[in-house]
Amino acid sequence: MTYAVLLCLAGAGLALWASTRTWSVELTVRPTPLPPVREARTGAGLLPWLSALAVVGLAGGGAVLATRGVLRRLIGVLLLALGVAVAAGGGYGLVAAFDGEVSRQWPALCLAGGLLAGAGGALTALRGAGWPAMGARYDRPARRVAVDPGPAAGPVTGRRTTEAWDALDRGEDPTAG
Repeated sequence: MTYAVLLCLAGAGLALWASTRTWSVELTVRPTPLPPVREARTGAGLLPWLSALAVVGLAGGGAVLATRGVLRRLIGVLLLALGVAVAAGGGYGLVAAFDGEVSRQWPALCLAGGLLAGAGGALTALRGAGWPAMGARYDRPARRVAVDPGPAAGPVTGRRTTEAWDALDRGEDPTAG
Protein backbone atom coordinates (compact mmCIF):
# COMPACT_ATOMS: atom_id res chain seq x y z
CA MET A 1 0.00 0.00 0.00
CA THR A 2 2.87 2.35 0.77
CA TYR A 3 4.30 2.01 -2.72
CA ALA A 4 0.95 2.66 -4.36
CA VAL A 5 0.26 5.78 -2.29
CA LEU A 6 3.79 7.11 -2.85
CA LEU A 7 3.54 6.48 -6.59
CA CYS A 8 0.23 8.36 -6.74
CA LEU A 9 1.46 11.28 -4.66
CA ALA A 10 4.85 11.56 -6.36
CA GLY A 11 3.40 11.24 -9.85
CA ALA A 12 0.57 13.71 -9.30
CA GLY A 13 2.89 16.14 -7.52
CA LEU A 14 5.45 15.96 -10.33
CA ALA A 15 2.74 16.49 -12.94
CA LEU A 16 1.29 19.44 -11.02
CA TRP A 17 4.70 21.06 -10.69
CA ALA A 18 5.60 20.44 -14.35
CA SER A 19 2.27 21.86 -15.52
CA THR A 20 3.04 25.18 -13.82
CA ARG A 21 6.37 25.61 -15.66
CA THR A 22 6.75 27.51 -18.94
CA TRP A 23 6.17 25.19 -21.89
CA SER A 24 6.43 27.76 -24.67
CA VAL A 25 7.42 31.38 -25.19
CA GLU A 26 5.89 33.35 -28.05
CA LEU A 27 7.43 36.61 -29.27
CA THR A 28 5.15 39.10 -30.98
CA VAL A 29 6.96 41.65 -33.14
CA ARG A 30 5.86 45.27 -32.75
CA PRO A 31 6.75 48.43 -34.69
CA THR A 32 10.41 49.48 -34.76
CA PRO A 33 10.96 51.54 -31.62
CA LEU A 34 9.07 49.05 -29.43
CA PRO A 35 10.60 45.79 -28.21
CA PRO A 36 8.83 42.51 -29.02
CA VAL A 37 6.20 41.27 -26.57
CA ARG A 38 7.24 38.07 -24.84
CA GLU A 39 4.32 35.84 -23.83
CA ALA A 40 5.20 32.81 -21.69
CA ARG A 41 2.66 29.99 -21.58
CA THR A 42 2.62 27.34 -18.90
CA GLY A 43 1.28 23.84 -19.30
CA ALA A 44 -1.72 24.82 -17.19
CA GLY A 45 -2.31 27.80 -19.50
CA LEU A 46 -2.19 25.61 -22.60
CA LEU A 47 -4.11 22.68 -21.10
CA PRO A 48 -6.20 24.03 -18.19
CA TRP A 49 -7.51 20.61 -17.17
CA LEU A 50 -4.01 19.23 -16.63
CA SER A 51 -3.30 20.83 -13.26
CA ALA A 52 -6.85 20.10 -12.07
CA LEU A 53 -6.42 16.39 -12.77
CA ALA A 54 -3.07 16.42 -10.97
CA VAL A 55 -4.70 17.95 -7.87
CA VAL A 56 -7.42 15.28 -7.97
CA GLY A 57 -4.64 12.68 -8.20
CA LEU A 58 -3.05 14.10 -5.05
CA ALA A 59 -6.38 13.88 -3.23
CA GLY A 60 -6.84 10.33 -4.52
CA GLY A 61 -3.58 9.30 -2.90
CA GLY A 62 -5.05 10.29 0.46
CA ALA A 63 -8.34 8.60 -0.39
CA VAL A 64 -6.52 5.29 -0.84
CA LEU A 65 -5.51 5.49 2.82
CA ALA A 66 -8.98 6.40 4.06
CA THR A 67 -11.01 3.76 2.21
CA ARG A 68 -11.20 -0.01 2.16
CA GLY A 69 -12.47 -2.90 0.05
CA VAL A 70 -14.34 -2.28 -3.17
CA LEU A 71 -14.35 1.50 -2.76
CA ARG A 72 -10.55 1.49 -2.58
CA ARG A 73 -10.39 -0.54 -5.78
CA LEU A 74 -12.74 1.94 -7.50
CA ILE A 75 -10.50 4.80 -6.41
CA GLY A 76 -7.59 2.86 -7.88
CA VAL A 77 -9.39 2.65 -11.23
CA LEU A 78 -10.10 6.40 -11.04
CA LEU A 79 -6.43 7.11 -10.29
CA LEU A 80 -5.40 4.93 -13.21
CA ALA A 81 -7.69 6.90 -15.53
CA LEU A 82 -6.42 10.22 -14.14
CA GLY A 83 -2.82 9.11 -14.60
CA VAL A 84 -3.47 8.14 -18.21
CA ALA A 85 -5.17 11.49 -18.88
CA VAL A 86 -2.29 13.44 -17.33
CA ALA A 87 0.22 11.37 -19.30
CA ALA A 88 -1.78 12.09 -22.47
CA GLY A 89 -1.56 15.82 -21.73
CA GLY A 90 2.18 15.56 -21.27
CA GLY A 91 2.46 13.54 -24.47
CA TYR A 92 0.48 16.17 -26.32
CA GLY A 93 2.87 18.83 -25.03
CA LEU A 94 5.79 16.83 -26.39
CA VAL A 95 4.46 16.51 -29.95
CA ALA A 96 2.41 19.70 -30.34
CA ALA A 97 3.70 22.50 -32.56
CA PHE A 98 3.53 25.59 -30.35
CA ASP A 99 4.53 29.01 -31.67
CA GLY A 100 7.88 30.42 -30.57
CA GLU A 101 10.44 28.75 -28.36
CA VAL A 102 9.29 25.41 -26.97
CA SER A 103 10.60 23.69 -23.86
CA ARG A 104 10.07 19.91 -24.05
CA GLN A 105 11.39 18.86 -20.61
CA TRP A 106 8.28 20.03 -18.73
CA PRO A 107 5.81 18.08 -20.86
CA ALA A 108 8.13 15.06 -20.53
CA LEU A 109 8.05 15.38 -16.72
CA CYS A 110 4.28 15.72 -16.86
CA LEU A 111 4.13 12.54 -18.94
CA ALA A 112 6.35 10.73 -16.42
CA GLY A 113 4.23 11.99 -13.51
CA GLY A 114 1.06 10.76 -15.17
CA LEU A 115 2.60 7.34 -15.73
CA LEU A 116 3.69 7.14 -12.07
CA ALA A 117 0.24 8.13 -10.82
CA GLY A 118 -1.36 5.66 -13.22
CA ALA A 119 0.94 2.89 -11.96
CA GLY A 120 -0.07 3.65 -8.38
CA GLY A 121 -3.73 3.57 -9.39
CA ALA A 122 -3.28 0.25 -11.21
CA LEU A 123 -1.56 -1.26 -8.18
CA THR A 124 -4.40 -0.06 -5.98
CA ALA A 125 -7.05 -1.40 -8.35
CA LEU A 126 -5.41 -4.82 -8.52
CA ARG A 127 -4.44 -5.37 -4.89
CA GLY A 128 -6.16 -2.67 -2.85
CA ALA A 129 -9.05 -4.73 -1.52
CA GLY A 130 -6.75 -6.86 0.64
CA TRP A 131 -4.77 -4.01 2.17
CA PRO A 132 -5.34 -3.00 5.81
CA ALA A 133 -7.76 -0.19 6.54
CA MET A 134 -7.70 2.61 9.08
CA GLY A 135 -8.54 1.66 12.65
CA ALA A 136 -12.13 1.38 13.78
CA ARG A 137 -11.68 4.19 16.26
CA TYR A 138 -12.19 6.64 13.38
CA ASP A 139 -15.57 5.13 12.54
CA ARG A 140 -18.80 6.48 13.98
CA PRO A 141 -19.89 4.37 16.95
CA ALA A 142 -22.96 2.22 16.45
CA ARG A 143 -26.10 3.19 18.31
CA ARG A 144 -26.64 1.07 21.35
CA VAL A 145 -29.94 0.24 22.94
CA ALA A 146 -29.65 0.66 26.67
CA VAL A 147 -30.94 -2.40 28.49
CA ASP A 148 -29.43 -1.57 31.86
CA PRO A 149 -29.03 2.19 32.35
CA GLY A 150 -26.41 1.68 35.05
CA PRO A 151 -26.11 4.04 38.03
CA ALA A 152 -28.86 6.51 38.73
CA ALA A 153 -28.71 9.63 36.63
CA GLY A 154 -28.19 12.96 38.34
CA PRO A 155 -25.72 15.78 38.70
CA VAL A 156 -22.17 14.92 39.58
CA THR A 157 -21.45 15.99 43.12
CA GLY A 158 -17.98 14.53 43.67
CA ARG A 159 -14.77 16.48 43.32
CA ARG A 160 -12.89 13.94 41.22
CA THR A 161 -12.59 14.62 37.52
CA THR A 162 -13.08 10.96 36.68
CA GLU A 163 -16.65 11.23 37.99
CA ALA A 164 -17.26 14.09 35.55
CA TRP A 165 -15.86 12.05 32.68
CA ASP A 166 -17.98 9.08 33.70
CA ALA A 167 -21.04 11.33 33.67
CA LEU A 168 -20.18 12.49 30.17
CA ASP A 169 -19.86 8.87 29.09
CA ARG A 170 -23.38 8.21 30.43
CA GLY A 171 -24.67 11.19 28.43
CA GLU A 172 -25.19 13.47 31.41
CA ASP A 173 -24.17 17.07 31.81
CA PRO A 174 -21.75 17.24 34.76
CA THR A 175 -22.24 21.02 35.08
CA ALA A 176 -26.00 20.80 35.60
CA GLY A 177 -26.94 20.82 39.10
